[in-house]
Amino acid sequence: MKFGTFYEHQLPRPWKPGLELKLFQDALDQVELADKVGIDHMWEVEHHFLEEYAHSSAPEIFLAACSQRTKQIRLGHGIVLLPPAYNHPARVAERIATLDLVSGGRVEFGTGESSAEAELGGFLIPRADKRDMWQESLGAICRMFVEDPFLGHQGKYFKMPVRNVVPKPVQKPHPPLWVACSRRETIHLAAKLGIGALTFAFVSPEEARYWVNDYYTTLENECEPIGYAINPNIALVTGLMCDNDQERARKMGEDGLQFFSYALAHHYIFGRHEPGKTDIWKSYTSQKNGLAMPGAGGPNSCIGTPDLIRERLRDYQDAGVDQVVFISQAGNNRHEDICDSLNLFAKAVLPEFKEQHQVRERQKMERIAPILERAMSRKREPEVPKTDGPTIIQAGMLP
Repeated sequence: MKFGTFYEHQLPRPWKPGLELKLFQDALDQVELADKVGIDHMWEVEHHFLEEYAHSSAPEIFLAACSQRTKQIRLGHGIVLLPPAYNHPARVAERIATLDLVSGGRVEFGTGESSAEAELGGFLIPRADKRDMWQESLGAICRMFVEDPFLGHQGKYFKMPVRNVVPKPVQKPHPPLWVACSRRETIHLAAKLGIGALTFAFVSPEEARYWVNDYYTTLENECEPIGYAINPNIALVTGLMCDNDQERARKMGEDGLQFFSYALAHHYIFGRHEPGKTDIWKSYTSQKNGLAMPGAGGPNSCIGTPDLIRERLRDYQDAGVDQVVFISQAGNNRHEDICDSLNLFAKAVLPEFKEQHQVRERQKMERIAPILERAMSRKREPEVPKTDGPTIIQAGMLP
């Protein structure tokens, strides 16, 4: 099993001058540390207008900065929003390929559609169309990675003539594909399309086992890959705060991770939000004594001693989870505590799983190789617009 870190760039109110600068600089330091201690992946979200919960609206910039401060860690878009009103497919293909080049081939291409009304409404995206927009865009982007030139697209949600989309990514045929999943139906869709499932449901090891079984059963029987390579992996997101004292770990991480879940629910479920004015942190602190510990900081999280965390991770590993992604930067969790937690985790927990990973990964790939081969044989040829001949672009006159 592999491990990753996860960044929303949370910034609870009140906002004082310099706090956003410190937030991003601390996060860069944390990613650099994660790389040095042997964490395998880091993941960066894309969100827009979700005040306090996520100040990560330009993940390609942050990931590019991370690429120059790290050597081994995989750089994950978790996720790029693909409805064209957020990001034109050609621009996504260009940015992913460029990041792959500047990082030496370390990109993980996670995708999704968003569901927060602040985002969808801000970009005037119809909620009913977002899933189809995502799938149409992803299929075209995969073609842009491999076609030389890209032979054009005539779809419902965007159109594009023949152009050569450059540069091309280092990883061939393209970086590993992922999709954000919060429900089992999306896990099912990920497997049908041959995409890794990046799950945000904060499920127990027992529940994870059902998700894993559903994923691999669907992969075997129904997969028609949307890309040109299959990424047969399931990653699960949960909270992390590691300390040799259980109570101290809880105090270091509980408040921030509980705020993570509260702010998520505010923007996605129950909140009434006035842009620039609503104070989510104030609302949270006025109610937190009556709140349970759901979501990222709940009973399935990795908050506690190395022994507790090790046992929980063994359960996820036995359930078939391929990667556990840790949220530590949440609420007002302190930078120093996050770094101490990463250091202790890497020293006291990580080695056991590192030792086992290569053997388990080899066994898994040997077991599913025939499944992947059959799935790739089911891939359909893309629908390419008909042309009457070669595309010739007449140069425009200089002014």
